[in-house]
This record gives sequence, structure tokens and C-alpha cells, in this order.
Amino acid sequence: MCVVALAATACSHDNESTSTKTESDAKYVGQAVGNFSADEWYPGGKLGTTTNVTEGCYEDETPAVTNAGLTVAFNIGEKFFERNYTESTKPFNGLGPAAVRRSCLDCHPAYGHGQWQSSYIANGSSSWGNGYLLVIYHPTEEGSNDGAYISEVTGMPQTMATSPFKPPIDEEQISITWYEISAMESGLPMTFADGETYSLQYPVLYIPEDAFNTDPKPSNLGFRLESTIGILGTGVMDAIPEDSIKAQYAKEAAALEAAGLDVSEYLNSNFWANGEMAASSKYTALADGYRADGTFYSKGTYTPLKRYTYALTRASLQDGAGANAIWNITNVSRSDRHYLYTTNAWAKAMSEDAEVIAAIKEAGSESPYYVDVNGDGTVTDDEIAEAVYELLRPGTDQFNNAYHNFEPEMTDTQYYQFMVWHRGLAIPRARNLQKESVQRGKELFMEMGCASCHRPEWNTTDDNFWYPSVLAQFDLLPRYPNQKVYPYTDFIQHKLYMKNDIHGSWCRTTPLWGRGLSAQETGRSDRMHDCRARDVVEAIMWHAYSKKSHAYKSAEKFYNLDKEDRDAVVEFINSI
Repeated sequence: MCVVALAATACSHDNESTSTKTESDAKYVGQAVGNFSADEWYPGGKLGTTTNVTEGCYEDETPAVTNAGLTVAFNIGEKFFERNYTESTKPFNGLGPAAVRRSCLDCHPAYGHGQWQSSYIANGSSSWGNGYLLVIYHPTEEGSNDGAYISEVTGMPQTMATSPFKPPIDEEQISITWYEISAMESGLPMTFADGETYSLQYPVLYIPEDAFNTDPKPSNLGFRLESTIGILGTGVMDAIPEDSIKAQYAKEAAALEAAGLDVSEYLNSNFWANGEMAASSKYTALADGYRADGTFYSKGTYTPLKRYTYALTRASLQDGAGANAIWNITNVSRSDRHYLYTTNAWAKAMSEDAEVIAAIKEAGSESPYYVDVNGDGTVTDDEIAEAVYELLRPGTDQFNNAYHNFEPEMTDTQYYQFMVWHRGLAIPRARNLQKESVQRGKELFMEMGCASCHRPEWNTTDDNFWYPSVLAQFDLLPRYPNQKVYPYTDFIQHKLYMKNDIHGSWCRTTPLWGRGLSAQETGRSDRMHDCRARDVVEAIMWHAYSKKSHAYKSAEKFYNLDKEDRDAVVEFINSI
């Protein structure tokens, strides 16, 4: 294998460059065409789909927002996603004392998937599009992609800090090296039978111990990259009932058993074990909150099923995804999270750093860390160190019992507006479903077995969603009851056995809806958990890298298609 030159680009696939261009399909929208039902034009259902497919459509509100008269709240909430945060510019103040990014938009370019990067720079003018989060863990054995996250830095590691502090990780010392695959582990050639070639690349992340401004510095480290995915349609996904997702687990388990396969190899035992949902499939630490029907749940008693993130770590949109990220990415506090996202190891290092102490002494009483602890009229280095440690250390336990009680930077009203926006983002309608090539692509997608993981159709019911008590004073958020929706995911994790694979091997099936507009919206078509795939063909062929891949047989069938049919599959994926 060889290092990819920075100027290298993916192999050219003609269908990819034109996949977002639509012929005049307006007259067909809402009609059954070929093997597509009338509903399939509306991936998010009538309440969750925007009929706009022009540039900027990823930012549209859903009809549910419009119908509920929430457009003003939606537009204000959008600003909290898009604006850069500073230390003191209200209402966009946050960042301190450490942060991952200056804004949410930096990680989600044009609301879409992150883009592959040749270097990791989060703190600068060139950071737009860098959706990477650093995954740092203690490998279970040398070279392993599994192991517990380190405790010296936060779970979403921070590379930014406000003066006079030093970031938990010095991003200038972070390196990303890209390598090209020279041969598939599965033995499949990297040339299709008709002569068209494809290439695959993957990143290797490295951070030296000296880059960590913590005490102690971590050791025995493993590294992976995980990128953001598009945030469109997250509210509609929240409306899919838990019982339907549980039934999907049971269905897949039954199919595996019928085929004589080891269920524990194909379904993560943390989510499905002994013929039922495992206890760890539930998120068990939600704060005080309500369901949309008014039912109250006290802290820690409501345990929704996990459905968000690659690792399936979050359950409710109102306590996950952006609701969590706006706090721990930009470190913006609010009344239900009036504490910091930090670690003891970083707080200790900053309290012992001579340069930090000297800068605080120079600032004098203008610094909140310049504290006369003893009340004798003098401020010593030891007193400054004590104040630094006490103010920088982690802010809460797992049930949000705060050690600190800082004044919230985001008001409850602003948090409500942010959640109206987040739960109100639409999915663009499908395109080109009337074309024979797209209909052929759907036929092949089903025949190859892709839909066994990328399940097309789900139904919402009453959308009786959970929300935290802090939002109880406001009108309800947008709702999506009784909708037929087409996210193309089973909300279950699978393993692809890729080179330099995702941390922990298991990865939730990524929804495919709306992804075909990525090039139009973001300028790039990057896919997969670390942006290694630069187009749909590369994403599919990564599914065939190893014969152990849970999707190998489907991807092998794609490999054996002729070019016209391969192009049809890609066109279909880019049309939904």
C-alpha cells in the first residue's frame, strides 16, 4: 500500500457527477411510477418532507413546523446551529474553557455529512467541513480497534481552549495519513469485468503523548476517526416507535437462526441477547421529563431504546444528537446543563501549569481564577491553582447532579427554539423515480439483499416523544404522527470488517435518504464513518473488502453487475 497524495481524487464515475440533476419530474411527484409507490416521493412522509430539491434544501423546515406555526422559532433556532460562538457575544457565547468546535455548522457542512480531511484543524478559518471527532481509546491488544475510551480527555476530545488555558490536545501534533488499498482482503479484483476500476482509501490517525495537556498523560493508546453525518430528518426518525425497532431486531435474529448462523456475530449482544433486547440497549439516565401525552418521568426512570450515533449511544433526539452536542461541542451551558464538559486530568494540568498561573496573576482581579481563598488580602500561586482546579474540573455526575452551578449561557427559550429547529429539519423529496434506470436500480437493490440492513419503509404512530422538564413551559415540538417514511436503515449495528475499521467494529446502518443531494449541498459526496468513501461505488465496495463483512454477499453481487446496472443502483441510491 502507498500513501495517497494530497491531490489524489477518486476514480471518476460518470453517473455520480449527474446524480443530483433532475429532469422535469415535477408532474410525477405524488404519483405511483413503475415500482415506486406514490408515498416514496416523500421519504419523511407528508409531514416531514420538503418538496424543494434546489440548493439549500437541507435547511428546509418540515410541513409539520409550518402547520404548527413554529416557523419563527425554527428560524431563530437555526441561528444557534449556524453561528460561530465566542466567549462573550450574547446570545452566541460559550466555548470556555475548552471546546471541540466554534460552531455546529463547522462539523456539518451545509447540514450534511463531514468531508474527508488531509489534516486535523478544528480551530481556524479552514475548519469548515471537518466533521471529524477524535476517538481515543485503550486497545484491548496491539492494533485492536476495540477498547475503552481514555479518561484523561472528554469522550468528544477537545482541541480548543480559551485564554490562558492550553487545549486538552494540541491539534498541531495530530496527524492524519491516508493510504490506498492495493488489494481486497476478500480477493475481489479492483477492476470490474468491463474494465472500469475503483479505488479505496482509509485514514490512519496518530497523536503523540506529548500532545496531551493533561496530568497524567495517557498511554497505551489507540486512535480512530469518526465523522458527522447529515442531520436532516432526525425528528422524523425520533417518531418511529420503539416497538417497531424491537420487532426489526427480532426479525433479523430469526432470519439468522433460520440460516444456521451465529446470532451474536451478526447482532451486537449489547443490544440483542438470549432472544430479546438486552438491558444495555436502553438509555438509562434521562433527566426529569415528559412524554408528549403529558406523562411525567422522574430522573433516571425513563429508559428509551438507543437509535442515534454510529455506536448507538443515544436514544431520544431531545437528549441526544444536537441537544447533547451544542453543550459538549461548543460548551454552551443552559439551565439543565449548567456545568462544564471537562476532565479532572485537564483541570489538574492547568492548575499546575506555570504559564497559566502567571497569566492569571497578570490579569489580576479581571480573571475569575484570581481568588483570595484565605481572605488575607493577598493571592498566592497556590490559591490560583486551587481556584483553577475547582472551576475547571468536570461539572456533573451521570444523573446531572451538578458540582458547579454556573450561570447558563443559553436561555430556556433559546434551547426550545434550537430544538424546534432540530426536530423540524425536513428530508428533501425523492427525485427521478419516473426514470427506468432508477426503477431498475431499485429492483437490483432489493434483489442483492441491500434492503435487509438498509430497510426502506417504516411507519410512525402517535409520535409520543420524550422531552426534558425544562421544555415543559413551551408549546410542543414538531410532531410526525401516522406517517409512512423511507429512511433506508434498520437502526441496528452491523460489522463490515474494513481495514483500520471503526472503533468497536459495530456501526449503525446509516440512513440513505437525501444523501444523493450531498454533492449539490456540500460540494462533496463523501460517505461512511470516517469519510473514506468518496462516492457511492467506493462505499459499496468497502462492504466487500472482507468476506467476513455482514454485507459481503450483497456487495459481491454489485461487483458482478455490468456497468449499466451498477450505474442504475448508484442512480437509485442518489435519487431517494
